Amino acid sequence: MKRMLFPLLNKFPNEAIWLIFAVVNFFGISAFYKLFGKTGLFVWIGFGTVVANIQVLKIIDFFGFTATLGNITYGTIFLATDALNEKYGKKLANQAVWLGFMTLLSLVIIMQITLRFHPHTIDNAHPHLEYLFNLVPRIALASLTAYLISQFFDVYFFNKIKKRFDSDKMLWLRNNGSTIVSQLLDTLIFVTIAFWGVVSYSDWLNIMLTTYFIKVIVALLDTPFMYWIKKITPLND
Repeated sequence: MKRMLFPLLNKFPNEAIWLIFAVVNFFGISAFYKLFGKTGLFVWIGFGTVVANIQVLKIIDFFGFTATLGNITYGTIFLATDALNEKYGKKLANQAVWLGFMTLLSLVIIMQITLRFHPHTIDNAHPHLEYLFNLVPRIALASLTAYLISQFFDVYFFNKIKKRFDSDKMLWLRNNGSTIVSQLLDTLIFVTIAFWGVVSYSDWLNIMLTTYFIKVIVALLDTPFMYWIKKITPLND
């Protein structure tokens, strides 16, 4: 089945697939906004928090690094909140942050209860669901804490920058400045809670630097799409 879906991508190296994947994500969020307005961005944030936390389980070789997936989709959540902040204001952006947090928290709770059901003897799905959703409490705490703090900081810092640089020409600074700093905060919180004392300091530092480096690339790549979303007039809003 998997060979039938996008078969040409199987021939590409991870680096090429990663760039294509980034473009697909950015066009996806832009399409959601064009079709559904601010509701589309809210939906994307809820969707993105779930998908990114599943993608992160896959490990790949990428430009000489060993990295996890999830950073692109997770990065689009910051793009969505920045877009809401830019076009609708801080209050709505903060509501979107809470939506993402509650979506992720609900996923953790509901799937933990789901896994407590005893599978039938003919069931084949349980081991796979257990692998995907039986989260280590420390990882779940790291993910929820990092998301909530970094996203609220992103909304706050975006507004701080906008008060001093509010022209459309400086949109890149508001978008990149708030996202790059917020992603540093997100990475530091997550990696510290999840791995401090579990791995060596050198491994902890390597995980943090590699993860943050990829997030910075994603933040820079989303800049043209931030300008595009700024100009879009939604079909429904």
